[in-house]
Amino acid sequence: MRTALLTLLALIAFAANSILCRLALAQGALDAGSFTVLRLAAGAASLALVLRLQRRAPAGDWLSALALLLYAAPFAFAYNTLSAGTGALVLFGAVQITMISTGLGQGERPRPREWAGVAAAVAGLVTLVRPGLAAPSMVGALSMAVAGIAWGVYSLRGRGTPHAVAATAGNFLRAVPFALLLGLATLRFTHFSRRGVLLALVSGAVTSGLGYVAWYAALRGLTATRAATAQLVVPLLTAFAGVLFLGEHVTSRVIVAAVLILGGVLVVARARTAA
Repeated sequence: MRTALLTLLALIAFAANSILCRLALAQGALDAGSFTVLRLAAGAASLALVLRLQRRAPAGDWLSALALLLYAAPFAFAYNTLSAGTGALVLFGAVQITMISTGLGQGERPRPREWAGVAAAVAGLVTLVRPGLAAPSMVGALSMAVAGIAWGVYSLRGRGTPHAVAATAGNFLRAVPFALLLGLATLRFTHFSRRGVLLALVSGAVTSGLGYVAWYAALRGLTATRAATAQLVVPLLTAFAGVLFLGEHVTSRVIVAAVLILGGVLVVARARTAA
């Protein structure tokens, strides 16, 4: 029950990140560069507090911190044009494809059913971004794909970390200087409001920082396959929340793409479980 509750809280936090970012950017409360800076700084602060309570020192490394920034910044800029549900779908599709491709590069030999799942997921992404009246912004989709690849790399680099919270806190702390440079580079586009700043701080301190703590705690009671499969819920939660809180509409294109992407990844996960 504890693992199930922690998993649910973490997945809600992941979906909430998309909603909070979309709320801030779509309504002009904050610019993407400032959202990234505030999110990473607030996440670093909240995780530093958790480490203080645990009496641990931050760990992490600079390459992981750079991957974290390359996730957080394109994530924010993509939501200038993408709906919450579409963004989450591209993000988690790119994450899974990155991790599966890495396995192939390391010598894994998928069975035919796994290849079919990978093909379905790729077809889903192609279906989502192909030209047409209902297609999302290509720039936004590419930006979110970059974010997904970076998050996949970040996740792969963190596998086997003995103290995940300490590593994450250190990576957040190291990413803040990079984020400040981004903030300076986009200074002429800066605009903010009290509401926008609050949304970014909540995204960083609560749904990013503390959300990751809940996720790492949940991972102790989850197999790798169950953890990967659980994340498939996030785009669906995000799409539902986007309709509820942002008044967004789910198009038939998004539904078809979601079935192909999530179904394909689920086929791969189930095939690995049976192997």
